[in-house]
Amino acid sequence: MSIKILIVEDDDDLGNLLKQYLELNNFYAHRVYNGIEAREELHRASYHILIIDVMMPKEDGFTLAEKLAVTYPHLPFLFVTARKMKEDIIYGLKLGADDYILKPFDADELIQRVRNILRRTQNMIQVAEEIIQIGIYKFEPHNLTLSETKSQRILTEKESSLLQYLCQHQNQVIRRNDILNHLWKESDFFNGRSMDVFISRLRKYLAGDSTIHIESIRSIGFRFFIDDLK
Repeated sequence: MSIKILIVEDDDDLGNLLKQYLELNNFYAHRVYNGIEAREELHRASYHILIIDVMMPKEDGFTLAEKLAVTYPHLPFLFVTARKMKEDIIYGLKLGADDYILKPFDADELIQRVRNILRRTQNMIQVAEEIIQIGIYKFEPHNLTLSETKSQRILTEKESSLLQYLCQHQNQVIRRNDILNHLWKESDFFNGRSMDVFISRLRKYLAGDSTIHIESIRSIGFRFFIDDLK
């Protein structure tokens, strides 16, 4: 199977060179110009790794990385950038980057770094593409779908992230502030109201199976569980 790499780079010369060199090394490479286009492409197709420029119009690499951490937490990526400040490098790594390579760089070095990351994250990629069974529903976080026998629903990024978080904490009491800090990045009144709206949506989406519950626990948070009918 060919490894699929998404290049997120607004510079035409560098973007085209990267694509050509990756393809010469037997990778499949697709190129987009900013973070918004990258997220749109990830809705359409799955990739094994992303190569992300930091400085881009519309949505820069750091902003894209923040959003990937929520929606595709197991998808590896590395930054390619001309920004050499130590603070930028540390910040990029804190956002979850698997590596950080400075321009100008040797193309062979980049290829080797990509291969090293893929070796380290092979199992994590498989987890990212898993199908989660929720009662009668199949939930595929990597392509934002929630389906059952007769229908399929495309979730928003936030809906998918919230449902995935609930699944990861099934049968546990989940504090409101933990959800808000993880998915909304800030725990305040307005984000709290937003979260309540999303919880209501998920209850509606899962209403076709009466064994599935998102229970509200007053002054604490929620508990997501499925009745055992055996």
